[in-house]
Amino acid sequence: MDNFKNSYIVVEKELVSLSVSNVGHEKCHPGYQWGPGVRDHYLIHYVAKGKGRYEVNGQWVELSAGDCFLVYPKSIVTYQADEKDPWEYAWVGFTGSDAKLILQATDFSQESPYLKDLSYGQEVYEKLLSIYEVRGNDFRNQVQMTGRLYEFFALLMENAKRKNEGDQTAAYIQKSVDFITANYSSSIKVQDIADFVGLSRSQLFRVFMQGLGISPKDYLSDYRIRQAKHMLKQTEYPVQTIANSVGFENSLYFSKAFHTKCGCSPREYRNKKGAKS
Repeated sequence: MDNFKNSYIVVEKELVSLSVSNVGHEKCHPGYQWGPGVRDHYLIHYVAKGKGRYEVNGQWVELSAGDCFLVYPKSIVTYQADEKDPWEYAWVGFTGSDAKLILQATDFSQESPYLKDLSYGQEVYEKLLSIYEVRGNDFRNQVQMTGRLYEFFALLMENAKRKNEGDQTAAYIQKSVDFITANYSSSIKVQDIADFVGLSRSQLFRVFMQGLGISPKDYLSDYRIRQAKHMLKQTEYPVQTIANSVGFENSLYFSKAFHTKCGCSPREYRNKKGAKS
């Protein structure tokens, strides 16, 4: 079979909790190698055919059809197709505040970032291809890709063999995220979130840092800014209206927070993105 590569890179990532960065499917040529290098996002490959090897944590791991490997952000990795039987794989790259928490509920870990001889490998492969099928940069495409990415993770979680030690942490975070999603447009504070889940502020902070690597205050702010970006692109509402709609009572504070996060003012973002003013 001839070598091929079908790849799609997402330019706009609208969803703060989980977003697809890139997705694709490739039949590598013999000896093809990526790295050593680092990624700025998570990246999962599933080997559909052939063989190859993956260097992580200073060790080479031999992989073949039915195996799956994960690249963590900012980790130095190398992966290389076999010279005689080069691998064919599908992959998905992703980012978002939920990514770390979700991966903790699978059999992946930084000490062992690969899964071998998956009995449900064909389902994994089909889930990855289904994400590619709905590729696109429209908000609708991003929702579809993210929805199918969640289905992919649900499959990995359902088949996980190790006990998830972070179950309680995950439960607190999910309850917090649900509260934020339902109430971000109101003037809720971190204390409101802590009260809702039954933790102190300091306990909630530790839970978020352990599970997501981000504070609850930053998570709430990021969520509000992401919703504001969508409204700036998709509506003609004045900035003050948008600020109020995403939970900022003061438009000046909203503009400052937006600039800190995005590097430009809300109006500049709207004009740059070609949205109507």
